Amino acid sequence: MTINRRTFTQSLAIGLGALSLPAWAQGRKNLQIGHTGITWPWGEIRSAPPSGGGDVSLAPAPAGQRQIDPQAVETVFRDVSQVGFHGLEIFAWQVDAMEGHGGIGPLIEKYKLPLIAVYGGPNLTNPDQRKASLERTIANAKLVKRYGGKAIVFGPNAVNRSSFVFNEHRAHILSALNDGAKAVVDLGLTPVLHPHTGTCIETRDETYAIMENVDTRYLKFGPDVGQLAKGGADPVQIVKDFLPLVHHVHLKDFDGGPAYLGYAPIGRGHVNLGAILDMCESRQMDGMVMVELDSSDVMPIPPRETAEIARTWLGARGYAFGA
Repeated sequence: MTINRRTFTQSLAIGLGALSLPAWAQGRKNLQIGHTGITWPWGEIRSAPPSGGGDVSLAPAPAGQRQIDPQAVETVFRDVSQVGFHGLEIFAWQVDAMEGHGGIGPLIEKYKLPLIAVYGGPNLTNPDQRKASLERTIANAKLVKRYGGKAIVFGPNAVNRSSFVFNEHRAHILSALNDGAKAVVDLGLTPVLHPHTGTCIETRDETYAIMENVDTRYLKFGPDVGQLAKGGADPVQIVKDFLPLVHHVHLKDFDGGPAYLGYAPIGRGHVNLGAILDMCESRQMDGMVMVELDSSDVMPIPPRETAEIARTWLGARGYAFGA
């Protein structure tokens, strides 16, 4: 095939025009993908695990300081790093408890795996706990900053959903979020709201009621797309509606089955993860897109293997991982 001068000039202009577009508009995948630590055993030493397993942040803590198994925490760092993910999120209480064992700094250095975020945040519904929980959030945020972290994920506290009336708590939730978010921003970190099933912010309407009325100069959005799906919402529409505020994402699949509290390894559920990722490609986030799969009493696939499943699925779609 011959190319004349005019055709060559047109082709060159098209090529240069494509190069001038942002990477996401050219179809290249620039997002770096991390992983949360909830998929692995919690690393908490206690007489018995909470009934039903799952998100330890929602389980009642035993009296006194939570005791941690440092080896379990190192397993999370080792596996997430070796599978090739670019960052890690763990629970705020884990960062705090590891201070009694030399801190997480040596693990960050040993495995070359940056801490991106922690999951914690203040109590949003109990006025009697507000001051103490805010102080605890601030103290933890200072630790996170010291270890190079970027985001604090505000996970709403658990409530009895059968008797909980959102509108009775709405004003207090907003006030607590505003105070907590401003305190975190003042430390140079980014607070993001993470709606969660079984908590005071679970449903679509509750999510919109908060995100449309909270002070978004401070609080940003950190959706867990699997949690939103389990709560009966459309995660794609919610991410689209609040995309300018999205600074951290839990990339989680959901199939409603008996394993993993109804969640599923990436690509094996019903959530339109591709649409979520496509929207996130256009975002410059303070946090990161984090693969997540909740641990539970029923876990047919070992944690590291589920992380490898996620890497394979994402790698086939153009996302790069470490060696």
